[in-house]
Amino acid sequence: MRNAHIDCKANHLMVPWPQRGAPTRAGLLRCKVFDRSDARVPCERQAKSSRESEGRRHAACRATRHCVRDGARPHARVRRAIEDATPYRLKRIALVRAALAPRMAAITGADMFAPETHRRDGSPRLFNPMMIAVIAGALVMSAAMGVRQTFGLFIGPFSFDHGLPVTTIAFAIALHNLVWGVAQPFAGAAADRYGSGPLVALGAVVFALGLAIAAVVPSGAMLVLGMGVLVGIGISCTSFGVVLTAVGRGAPPDKRSMAMGIASAGGSLGQVALVPVAQWFTSHSGTMVSLFVLAGCLIAIAPLGVLLDRNTRGSHAAVHETAAVSLKEALSRAMRHRGYCLLTIGFFTCGFQLAFIATHLPNYLLLCHMPVGLGATALALIGLFNMAGSWACGWLGGRYRQHHVLGWLYLIRGAAIALFFLGPKSDASVVAFAAIMGLTWLGTVPLTSGLVAKVFGTRHLGTLFGVCFLSHQIGSFLGSWLGGYVFDATGSYSLIWGATALAGLFAALLHFPINDAPAHGGAAVARA
Repeated sequence: MRNAHIDCKANHLMVPWPQRGAPTRAGLLRCKVFDRSDARVPCERQAKSSRESEGRRHAACRATRHCVRDGARPHARVRRAIEDATPYRLKRIALVRAALAPRMAAITGADMFAPETHRRDGSPRLFNPMMIAVIAGALVMSAAMGVRQTFGLFIGPFSFDHGLPVTTIAFAIALHNLVWGVAQPFAGAAADRYGSGPLVALGAVVFALGLAIAAVVPSGAMLVLGMGVLVGIGISCTSFGVVLTAVGRGAPPDKRSMAMGIASAGGSLGQVALVPVAQWFTSHSGTMVSLFVLAGCLIAIAPLGVLLDRNTRGSHAAVHETAAVSLKEALSRAMRHRGYCLLTIGFFTCGFQLAFIATHLPNYLLLCHMPVGLGATALALIGLFNMAGSWACGWLGGRYRQHHVLGWLYLIRGAAIALFFLGPKSDASVVAFAAIMGLTWLGTVPLTSGLVAKVFGTRHLGTLFGVCFLSHQIGSFLGSWLGGYVFDATGSYSLIWGATALAGLFAALLHFPINDAPAHGGAAVARA
């Protein structure tokens, strides 16, 4: 088959290219010769087989060492010459491939984990610090959030085995949400000043101590102290406000939403892994053994804060932000920002929805005469699907406006809650509901924290997101406690299910009009 030869006289390049219909398995030498001298070297025609093509490489090619096989990476000057010499269609294909490669890496998050070859001082580096920070943050979130999602499994055992009212148990679980929210701004401010390492270690120990107290002395007062106060303080140091702040500060702005989404997905991984473990130990060994196993998982994550801290402090956007803004000024400016207020109110509804479902869904399914283990299965499925949901929300937040993504997310969640409550109950409907809830479960957190970072920068991100998260936890307290109160008062969850569905519509209406432009005010606020 004849070849269409393209002669680039300016660069002394001769490129053979097959005509339409020519076979490509014969080892065609696409970039054949680039001669550094002024002598013109003829190009080899296409051979009938790859072996024949390999044997017919003429001496001129071997002498100049510019004979590039199909699929190899040509010399830079050769690439430029090919771009100038090839037909428009082939050049367009090459440009499309080059444009798609970084986009596909951005979609999958692979570019964020590409190894960096050298440190700032020039010494070799084996791992990307962003990769280490995201993995460490995901593991911390996995243990902390995974243990928290198991609390709904202990309502029945504490009530039946120890004679505690459901209202008391629900109040203790709800109180940890409130304490978490109150402590979160202080934990965020401490992380902004001292780093995440000490906070994660302290939080893991306090969290485990709270579970141990509830296991050893399962009375009403000790349950409130252990699972209410101590767990709330511990989780404020090992969850979103500290972990996502460190990850968001270390990530560059174009990868921040994706990095936060991947770290948030770690919480779902813990939910998938720890909920079945807690259910098995509770059924076979009792509540005390189950709580001690969960406490051991928390102690194991205490050293990970060091990896999270050393790979994020003083990197990327945070080092470029000015120190001119004081914490008091940043808080004052945020409180006067209309979008921040709407975001904070909308985050309240998120906490209300998630806490009610996580706390009362297993008991509600028992009242609907569903299998005993279906509640734990539903919570595990929520965590499983949330891994994909958190990643998807992180990707969508980097591609579209984050407050629009939040609005649609709340709308979908509210519709799913309404359909599940009004529709017939079956194993299939529970699985479908858990899947939809999982896709929208923790996706609000990286989007909300990313929106705060976009508007106000990352210097005081821990504190500003902590204040916003306080609203979330007030909603969590009300969702968990009101669920038990309404059930004890009416014997049904109907009123609270309706309020939870309407909260999704209310939150969606709040998020669409948010202005996400970076806040102005002189050199005070750095634009992330």
